[in-house]
Amino acid sequence: MAKTLNKFKWILLLSIILSGLVVAQPVFNGEDFRLNRDVLKKAELKYGRDARQRLLSWEDLIRKDKTSSDLQKLEKVNRFFNRMEFVNDVQLWGVKDYWATPIEFISRNAGDCEDFAIAKYFTLKAMGISEKKLNITYVKALRYNMPHMVLTYYAEPGAEPLVLDNLSDAIEMASKRNDLIPIFTFNGTGLWLAHQRGQGKLAGAGSRITPWQDLLQRMSDNPL
Repeated sequence: MAKTLNKFKWILLLSIILSGLVVAQPVFNGEDFRLNRDVLKKAELKYGRDARQRLLSWEDLIRKDKTSSDLQKLEKVNRFFNRMEFVNDVQLWGVKDYWATPIEFISRNAGDCEDFAIAKYFTLKAMGISEKKLNITYVKALRYNMPHMVLTYYAEPGAEPLVLDNLSDAIEMASKRNDLIPIFTFNGTGLWLAHQRGQGKLAGAGSRITPWQDLLQRMSDNPL
């Protein structure tokens, strides 16, 4: 029971963080999206020329997107981020738990499952997909017997979602992912029990939690 409560607190905290990101994130508007050139210079100095190029490729992915369907956007974004390396926070950042901004994630070319899901979430929003269709879902990955995060896409309220997962390049319906047990799903407007998606909000958002404020500030300033 204690483990379940700890998982609940962890996922609630992350949902609060993401809620704040939706409010405080600077403009992400398709063709208007442009990275601060000072950030690109800092990325190159800190992480090398490849980091700058990856960030420019991300900018192009958003600015030059001409796809007409949501599925095409999902496929493009999933392929873009799944090329990056999975590395846990201790190895990458030297701390047990760290929420990387998309810029940090892309600059490092590595992150853990939540970094993949968050980056995909904000990129798809920037490409015009409604937040109502996107959720970050906390699951148990049976193959690895560990907590895991994926991005889920709902074509319409109550529909069976598609799963975007850094563990698999294939975008599949949730019913085909027998290796995942959904627990909670959330986006910037709320947190739900996974099986109750669209049937009522489980928990609201809003907090003055320090890690949340820190991540908001980092995203706002585009830091490295």
